[in-house]
Amino acid sequence: MDRSPLFRAATDGFRWNGVAEMEYKQAGSAPFRDISRQVLFDDPALGCQLRYFEMKPGGYSTLERHEHVHAVMILRGHGTCLVGNAVRRVKPRDLVSIPPMTWHQFRASAGEAMGFLCMVNAMRDKPQLPDAEQMRAICADPTVAAFVSGER
Repeated sequence: MDRSPLFRAATDGFRWNGVAEMEYKQAGSAPFRDISRQVLFDDPALGCQLRYFEMKPGGYSTLERHEHVHAVMILRGHGTCLVGNAVRRVKPRDLVSIPPMTWHQFRASAGEAMGFLCMVNAMRDKPQLPDAEQMRAICADPTVAAFVSGER
């Protein structure tokens, strides 16, 4: 593997030279809206992958959980996130830690795009989506139910 230094210049709009903007997930694989991803670093020597996700105004990620940990830093915009049973407003430079097997979702505010960095293990499991019984349990709290429905 090539171990020479890598430099990718930032360009306008939270993009980087040589980094492809990709679909968030395969369409129809899970519920999400208006979100893209870029893999910024993916080197086995790091043991992790650093990604940038961006949601258009009102966009959201999938409600899911994994066996691996996430470390998130909001870079731009405002929105809300669900981690476990807590719904929190997020803004630039906020840090969000997502423990293993914890339901989570990010939503951009209606009036602006929101972008965040996400660091995850290089070797990781596939996302788990809630089944009907798990969704009922997740939405037992009215605040969480409002968030999941997009009302908050």
